[in-house]
Amino acid sequence: MDQEKILVIDFGGQYNQLVARRVRECNVYCEIYSYKTPLEKIKEMNPKGIILTGGPNSCYAEGAPTCGKELFELGVPVLGLCYGAQLMMHVLGGEVKRPEVGEYGKTNVLITGATSKDELFEGVPWETICWMSHFDRIEKLADGFETIAHTADCPVAAAQNKSKNLYAIQFHPEVLHTEYGVEMLYNYVRKICKCSGTWRMDSFVEESIKAIRDKVGDGKVLLALSGGVDSSVAAGLLSRAIGKQLTCVFVDHGLLRKNEGDEVESVFGEGGQFDLNFIRVNAQQRYYDKLAGVTEPERKRKIIGEEFIRVFEEEAKKIGAVDFLAQGTIYPDVVESGLGGESAVIKSHHNVGGLPDFVDFKEIIEPLRDLFKDEVRKAGLELGIPENLVFRQPFPGPGLGIRIIGEVTAEKVAIVQDADFIYREEVDAEIARYKEQNGKDPKWKPDQYFAALTNMRSVGVMGDERTYDYAVAVRAVKTVDFMTAESAEIPFEVLQRVMSRIINEVKGVNRVLFDLTSKPPGTIEME
Repeated sequence: MDQEKILVIDFGGQYNQLVARRVRECNVYCEIYSYKTPLEKIKEMNPKGIILTGGPNSCYAEGAPTCGKELFELGVPVLGLCYGAQLMMHVLGGEVKRPEVGEYGKTNVLITGATSKDELFEGVPWETICWMSHFDRIEKLADGFETIAHTADCPVAAAQNKSKNLYAIQFHPEVLHTEYGVEMLYNYVRKICKCSGTWRMDSFVEESIKAIRDKVGDGKVLLALSGGVDSSVAAGLLSRAIGKQLTCVFVDHGLLRKNEGDEVESVFGEGGQFDLNFIRVNAQQRYYDKLAGVTEPERKRKIIGEEFIRVFEEEAKKIGAVDFLAQGTIYPDVVESGLGGESAVIKSHHNVGGLPDFVDFKEIIEPLRDLFKDEVRKAGLELGIPENLVFRQPFPGPGLGIRIIGEVTAEKVAIVQDADFIYREEVDAEIARYKEQNGKDPKWKPDQYFAALTNMRSVGVMGDERTYDYAVAVRAVKTVDFMTAESAEIPFEVLQRVMSRIINEVKGVNRVLFDLTSKPPGTIEME
């Protein structure tokens, strides 16, 4: 990207993406790179600032991730966070040791050491709550540094060398538990690094449309449109750039939420707001046949994924050769696949690192590759994609296939679609009611909520008759990053309405359960 940028150097910590997102929230472009990135490459990128992230190691241990002191001599501001702070001191001649006690969780931090606060803590109270997570600590500062914050157990919670623009913070300003963390990072990025804040979605969309036109020329582009946020925004962006040169193939595998296939077609199909070639493949029965008798979750995932490839391959062959295959890859896909940082590979993404061999194309194009999910949503709004699609809840690639425990059948899909629709409708209505009365969302508003079908059948009584039907489980979680999650406290009267409606309106269900499990030990999805 031709933008002023901040580099996040990753030493294997869990918060590298969160740091980068916080920087981008300051309207400054940011990228994540491994600590193994050569210094010459860092120089070539001409960063306005460098942030060293946390990591699981002790910086003084043999073989621990490290960097040369030349990194601190580039003439650009450097901010070390947690491990990055300790490493800065260690490399520059300070001392880091393991004390008898570490610090974990919310901690009272006192800003000290100056008659008036410096730029890093501008707008931050002298006493503030920050999130600590460390077993080592800085015992001795490197030459030229002064302590600017401490805690009861940590003599150096923050330090600076103003003459060289070097800053070290022992806590994590990027997490929400640090009350003024956003202000601290803003101060670093906008005031210390002097970034002007030109990274905005309207300019990204405008520049991307121009870049796509220049790249594609009069070529043809093929995109697999799932109906999810990423592929939908990619379709919208490509359509604005090249119109009918784009063909979108939407495979409806019959495992989408209720009415979702029709909603996708209404936006991207004939009569919708985008100028493109839209092909909908109704492959529901084909998927049900393939999944018949299959109960093991991983096998279901593989069958659904492989069948998607087969269907897409058949449609691609009908279209013939195209110049570009487009994908809805976003920045977390790149980072989590081990291509953008140092942290362990979390998962393999089908659209990163390996190109499909069944489509005849010259090159791949990934218009959203540099964006985080929240930025993708903003881009979608800029493109005029309806809010209900842009802010659609996360939905797994295998769809309802992993929200149905055991074998997937057309009957079970219909049950979970109807139950899920009722549940989401009632929760949404209650949120809207609360917001109208109070002018804000309720504290219990979940980040993801859905119904799943258990494989349990039980005895019930409906009317004067004995029933033996399925139990539906409803789930609602609150989460910041979907890495951890807690059960949301949906009001009991809402759950009562949901239970009553599902049992009365959905044939084949006589029991409704509420899933209270957090993540960990559970996962957000059922399978």
